[in-house]
Amino acid sequence: MDRLVLVPDDIDLSRSPLADHLNAETYVLGAFNPGLTVLANGNLLMMVRVAEALREPVRDGHIHAIRWESNKNGGRYVLDAWPLGHADTADPRKFALRGGGWKIMALTSLSWLLPVELTPDGLEIVAIHYDRAIAPSHDFQCYGIEDARISRVGGRYLMTSCSVSPERHSTTLYSSPNGLDWSFEDIVLDHQNKDMLIFEGLIDHHYWAQTRPLGNLYFAYPPGSEWRAGPSINLALSPDGHFWKPYHKPGIRPRAGTLATARMGGGTPPILTEDGWLTLWHGVEPKEIVGIYRTYWSLLDKNDPSILLRGEREPLLEANPELTRPIEHQLYVRDVVFTTGIADRGDHYVVASGEADLACRITHIPKSRFEQA
Repeated sequence: MDRLVLVPDDIDLSRSPLADHLNAETYVLGAFNPGLTVLANGNLLMMVRVAEALREPVRDGHIHAIRWESNKNGGRYVLDAWPLGHADTADPRKFALRGGGWKIMALTSLSWLLPVELTPDGLEIVAIHYDRAIAPSHDFQCYGIEDARISRVGGRYLMTSCSVSPERHSTTLYSSPNGLDWSFEDIVLDHQNKDMLIFEGLIDHHYWAQTRPLGNLYFAYPPGSEWRAGPSINLALSPDGHFWKPYHKPGIRPRAGTLATARMGGGTPPILTEDGWLTLWHGVEPKEIVGIYRTYWSLLDKNDPSILLRGEREPLLEANPELTRPIEHQLYVRDVVFTTGIADRGDHYVVASGEADLACRITHIPKSRFEQA
């Protein structure tokens, strides 16, 4: 089973956190990259990233960005104008500002998180919980909150997300007793450490997580190495889920023999199986501006998740143009599937992904797919 369950036209922007704040028309650039968990009633809960963008970002010789700013009444959304001649708008998701000594960019949309309840098989919408949406509430979230990942550890729901601002591009933690009512906890990882996935269970009384720090400099592996230098999936552990220590062994690294995983990052929170921790992750093959995003899988050792037990070189999921054909007119990127959630359903897994940075995709994958041949 493989279908889109939520598309931009399903979102009611009259109930958006941005409604009535801006003297400008907005639209849903994408409703995608959903975190996924199982609620107490057996239904599934997607935490969807809604990227809300200006219908006309360019006017009067300027390109505009949406920003949340705090004030004595809590906060409001405002528009910032940048001279168009100073901006590179080649990527539809963002624009780069020229003239600095380093890379500086702003976004063409502001993202907030929307809980969407699904049937137990994940194929039908039960309710869209606008009253429980998560929107910026701190200065370090002024450009939005992105790409939730949800884990359930010891009966408590933990959700990581990326908070975006000029101050930092940080990972923020939320918690919930029921998967619907979320409380902000804290910043848990600092600048440009993305795709933080908390393992769904403890190892030796510690929380564990996959992380993916980014930088502009990577040191070379020796000639002939099986590994390629670049972004990789690292590991960290914590006594409480708040304070994290990097693990001294590497996690999942890009291989030298293929460009398909030249850039990589975590996808679904690792879940424990009889054989080890199952984790789905994304690899990016360079192509044009965005690249080709595919989903891969690995099985990690129960006691030391730096030990890779098995996986496959071939992708588990690829972008499916047939799924997006009915919304072809809304596409702005292609060749992207970004897997962000997984739920155990007995003989199969329900896997949630963002398709083309546009919509939410649900795929049923039999557990036999991950068994050793």
